Amino acid sequence: MPHVDEEIASQPACWALAVDLAARSTDPLPAPGERVAVIGCGTSWFMAMAYAALREGVRHGETDAFPASEFPADRPYDRVVAITRSGTTTEVLDALHVTSARTTAIVGDPDSPAARCASQAVPLPFADEHSVVQTRFATSTLMLLRAHLSGDLVGTAPADAAEAVRARLPLDPAGVEQITFLGTGWTVGLAHEAALKCREAAGFWTEAYPAMEYRHGPIAIAAPGRAVWAFGEVPDGLADEVAATGALFVHSGQRDPLADLVLAQRFAVAVAALRGLDPDRPRHLTRSVILS
Repeated sequence: MPHVDEEIASQPACWALAVDLAARSTDPLPAPGERVAVIGCGTSWFMAMAYAALREGVRHGETDAFPASEFPADRPYDRVVAITRSGTTTEVLDALHVTSARTTAIVGDPDSPAARCASQAVPLPFADEHSVVQTRFATSTLMLLRAHLSGDLVGTAPADAAEAVRARLPLDPAGVEQITFLGTGWTVGLAHEAALKCREAAGFWTEAYPAMEYRHGPIAIAAPGRAVWAFGEVPDGLADEVAATGALFVHSGQRDPLADLVLAQRFAVAVAALRGLDPDRPRHLTRSVILS
């Protein structure tokens, strides 16, 4: 069995540990009122996007999210939070070295270079992974950050995740040729992450957009045999417009959106299996990008 299958299934337990860790990590994580930048690469950047929207939504302070390679080092921040599973990615380390702000590294490996060079580190060794494809580290990091913002933001997410690891997939991996993932607010980051999982694990054609942007062009590719998968709130009338194209529309509306991401992870792995691919070792990818 691929490592990623076990890692996806372990997320409910990991999220519970992340919630507990949040209560013990007050000092390393952003305080209300701080001006914060959150950086990461790939999946970590998408988690940064989700957290930035959540933090501003609860009025804890201005929060920007950047891919580490695009971090504006001359922009003043009180704190820079780096999300980095391996703690070795070149662009993240470069950004940590050039900023004058207080820095926090959220890492899977507590002995990694990022953990050593940041002002403070929050290790999540229980969520580290063997698979190249990130699943539980990313979602556990976001759960940590949600719990730190407010216990109310945890809600039913852990219980919903326990259901999502067993639930029937909402789409037949053999019956759909393309998916566009949509989100609103903090779930835009989840939509991008779901799309990335399908591309990484299975080489599957996916796109991702803010839900209100979908009708401004991307809906042109909707057709029978394709699908639109929405996280979080859905704009009025969108489901009907998608149905009119012949595409399938997926939206649980019941689970926490982060738990719906678990279903998307499972879908990506199922497509990989159908295509005879190893989701633990995606084509052209490594666990960490280290530039010479």
